[in-house]
Amino acid sequence: MVNPLFLPELREMLATQNEVELKAFCETLHPARTADFMEGLSADEAWQVLQHGTDDERVEIFAYFPHEFQVEILETQPRDQIARLIAEISPDDRVDMLSGVEEEIVNELLVLLPAADRRDIMRLSSYPEGVAGAIMTTDLAKLGENLTVREAFEALSHSAGDLETIYYLYIVDDAGHLRGVVSTRQLVSSMRKQNTRLADIMDTEITTVHVLEDQEEVARQVARLDLLAIPVLDDERRIVGIITHDDVMDVVREEATEDAHRIAAVDPLERGYLQTNLWTMSWKRGIWLTILFVGALATASALQSYEGPLDRWTWLVLFLPLVISCGGNTGNQSATLIITALSTGDVKLRDWAQIMRRELAIGIVLGGFLSVIGYMVACTMAPSLMEAFVLPLTVLLVVISGAVLGSALPMVFHRIGWDPALMSNPFVAGLIDILGILIYMNVAMQLLPLVEKTLPIVEKAIP
Repeated sequence: MVNPLFLPELREMLATQNEVELKAFCETLHPARTADFMEGLSADEAWQVLQHGTDDERVEIFAYFPHEFQVEILETQPRDQIARLIAEISPDDRVDMLSGVEEEIVNELLVLLPAADRRDIMRLSSYPEGVAGAIMTTDLAKLGENLTVREAFEALSHSAGDLETIYYLYIVDDAGHLRGVVSTRQLVSSMRKQNTRLADIMDTEITTVHVLEDQEEVARQVARLDLLAIPVLDDERRIVGIITHDDVMDVVREEATEDAHRIAAVDPLERGYLQTNLWTMSWKRGIWLTILFVGALATASALQSYEGPLDRWTWLVLFLPLVISCGGNTGNQSATLIITALSTGDVKLRDWAQIMRRELAIGIVLGGFLSVIGYMVACTMAPSLMEAFVLPLTVLLVVISGAVLGSALPMVFHRIGWDPALMSNPFVAGLIDILGILIYMNVAMQLLPLVEKTLPIVEKAIP
């Protein structure tokens, strides 16, 4: 936790222009801790503090500020100073930062940047959100295939400080096509043979992604192969950037947050919870609540159509919540498991038959267990033991239906190209509620008249 008592001291340093302590403040702590201690400062005050750090320290601390605070600083501080800061930030991070800045201010800043940085920002900004190109960085170690090991070390000594990572060295031909990769470990191990060409030691079996590939698929590949970075290629197999593991972590967190929101029937928030205004929050929640409300009206309509049987067998009403809940809960479990499995790549659409068989079997097991409990409860509340059979039979059918339907719907959405998480738990529950009522009432309408006919005969037969 940040100590709020430190904030007055920091403001006192600024007021007295205590350069020694401000410089020590910027360089002593980890940049993340420094950014935490600056929480509560205004944009002007924070920028004044940053001026007492080196260029590298300024960039590192700035990176740990909340996105909204970064945007406020970029929009309010002197353009020439901000341009120098942006030029030092990694390509992928600065594009993300500038995405929230007013377009007019961005244009003013771009004019002040070196031509190479300006072109890089415009190129990265042109990629659609959610694809590999939008999250890649162009700061990578790219070496010619004809360089020797000694020449490679010389080249790295001049550029290593400006690169995002040097764990992997990407080997290219004269046209920029990716030919192979050499790890830093391989390069160091080859120092005894300094005249060896990189083409002779490079690994040509490379996992790559296309610049327009979905970021979720990129994250899955990096996680599955445990990579520190993955190269991004264009249509002509020229390497245009890399995606590092920290960017993948951001993607995983972003996608997990979106899925969690959708599973809860909330349109994903573009900003943080506290940063989203009330109107936007109400809209994102209200649109789905309206859809679910209409679904609830359909449930009420289904019940109304069975008004006659419910008047005849009033005790059935007692078990309506139980029937609806067991089906909805089962469907929610199945939907959540399948949505998660699809997101992680644990299951594919081609596995649908195996999934259906598995959910059917699980539905039978769970439904059978709950039916036994349901029958014992129904025996204490139904008019007779025979009439009580309506409940266990219904529970068995509803649980099976919930398991199968809850697992099938996310796969259907995935098949037609929609996010499976759109088939949220409340949405699944709403569908299964209606189905549960239909099953419950039809089982009752088929079984109870038969019981009423046979029950007198059974009672006479019993002495």
